[in-house]
Amino acid sequence: MSTVLDSGEEIGAIATLRRGVHFSPELTEGIWWTLGLAVIASLGQVVVPIAVQQTLDRGLNGPGGPDVSYTVLTGIGAAVAIALTSWASYAMTARLFTASERGLATLRIKAFRHVHDLPLLTQNTERRGALVSRVTSDVDQVSQFLVFGGLLLVVSVGQVLVATVVMVIYSWQLALVVWVCFAPLFLSLRYFQRKLSDAYGTVRRQVGVMLSAVSEPVVGAAVVRSYAVEARTQARIDAAIDEYKAASTRAQGFTAFSFSLGGVSAGMANAGVLIVGIWLGLEVLPTGADLTSGRVLAFAFLVTLFVGPVQMGTQILTDAQNAIAGWRRVIGILDTPADLVDPGPEGRTLPRGPIDVHLAGVTFAYPGGPPVLRDVELEIAAGTRVAVVGETGSGKSTIAKLLTRLMDPSEGAVLLDGVDVREIADSSLRRSVVLVPQEGFLFDDTIAANVRYGRLDATDEEILASATELGLGDWVAGLPHGLATRVGQRGESLSAGERQLVALLRAQLADPDLLVLDEATSAVDPALEMRIGRALERLMTGRTSVTIAHRLSTAEGADEVVVVDRGRIVQRGPHARLVEEEGSVYAGLHASWVSQHGA
Repeated sequence: MSTVLDSGEEIGAIATLRRGVHFSPELTEGIWWTLGLAVIASLGQVVVPIAVQQTLDRGLNGPGGPDVSYTVLTGIGAAVAIALTSWASYAMTARLFTASERGLATLRIKAFRHVHDLPLLTQNTERRGALVSRVTSDVDQVSQFLVFGGLLLVVSVGQVLVATVVMVIYSWQLALVVWVCFAPLFLSLRYFQRKLSDAYGTVRRQVGVMLSAVSEPVVGAAVVRSYAVEARTQARIDAAIDEYKAASTRAQGFTAFSFSLGGVSAGMANAGVLIVGIWLGLEVLPTGADLTSGRVLAFAFLVTLFVGPVQMGTQILTDAQNAIAGWRRVIGILDTPADLVDPGPEGRTLPRGPIDVHLAGVTFAYPGGPPVLRDVELEIAAGTRVAVVGETGSGKSTIAKLLTRLMDPSEGAVLLDGVDVREIADSSLRRSVVLVPQEGFLFDDTIAANVRYGRLDATDEEILASATELGLGDWVAGLPHGLATRVGQRGESLSAGERQLVALLRAQLADPDLLVLDEATSAVDPALEMRIGRALERLMTGRTSVTIAHRLSTAEGADEVVVVDRGRIVQRGPHARLVEEEGSVYAGLHASWVSQHGA
């Protein structure tokens, strides 16, 4: 699946820029005003050389002797021009900063939202650190280039062009010398662009690998310490860091070589201008008669104006390739199709009340794998409590994901109240159908804030009322700060059972019509298990409920049991009847359960 996400890496630099602007249209707002200001700022770079030339050739060394008034006027004119171009440079910088940050904020938001819209299969097969790096680190690289490199690029290109024009006016021979000295660098730019593009593409990928290697042990610190695998974990982190270092060193090697070539070209240009300038000044060539002292001094300034941005261009090239590599990775996220398409306002709306469920010829297979479910036919009447049981890997948890449309079937359809889930507006589906997973994820906030994910506008009084309805009022009251108790990162301040209670309370507040539960009470003490059981009983009252049962004691209390084996429904009926069917899958599961847990 990561190959899909990396598909943007195949497009070229220009195509990447076009796609980036497509996703961040703010980058081009008022671009012609910004370029106009850049032209004015670039023209300002040659004010001083021209003023020096005019002062020497006409103000101090004019035919009639020194002309003080002309010299003063030239100085005043230069000062005004510098002030104007300085303002233009400031205005251009401010516009670039504003447009860049607005455009990249849009890019971040789109990328983050699209990550949530991606199929769970894509999210589960892509490293979390790699996904995070695309929305954060990769966009930061683009930001750094656009705000700083982009600014320097615009100014530098303008400065080189303006300096070249003035140099040609003063002495086309010396201008030719400068360009000949820089020709090897200019001709090799395409080669370095390709090398840098490949090298920094690898660097950006290794950043994601490194973030994953560092973040996972931090989240799973308890497991790392419990199993004393610190050395193995550190070795994995060290390897990821070493791979990033190697990729970065290789990329910087190309950068250093291209920068050195720029330095050599600059030295040759200065030496060439000095030698040829003296040659022309001594009238070795007939055209040297027009090369005045003012023009020679002005040309020295102009060579500096030319060399500076060209040398800077090598660093800009590096930043550009790093940014484009990051931009490609973000575009790769945005180009990955979100196959669970929300029909939006055009979608159907489910009526309130218990929902009837129909899995009509449902087959599901993970990409590249065999079918997990095969031609499943299942009807559940509204208001019925159904337990789905089966061996690990039988496909029962996949049914839960299909019912809640976390995935869509490869074949067939999931119908709720006779409507294909793919035709139901996402807002209506999420209002009517709620999944309580094996371990409900808790955010680093208070109990109340986590419960409100069930209904964001719920008041504390409504949350307490829901807790009372589930028989959890005394548990909430016994917390250190009641609803204001903080749960810690991923709910680590609470026990596994307490996290499950928060998930049940969240579901109760959501008030769904179809409740899908992926049971998880194996790590809960008996007293808390009884509390969870009573809460579940009240939560399922008056609703259609489908429980993925890992404990057959849960199946005993269901209206009906559905037995899944190797992707097919092999039995269905009440517990009492199924357990009496000798040699059946359910009888075998029940016998195994009784032998392990007692009657």
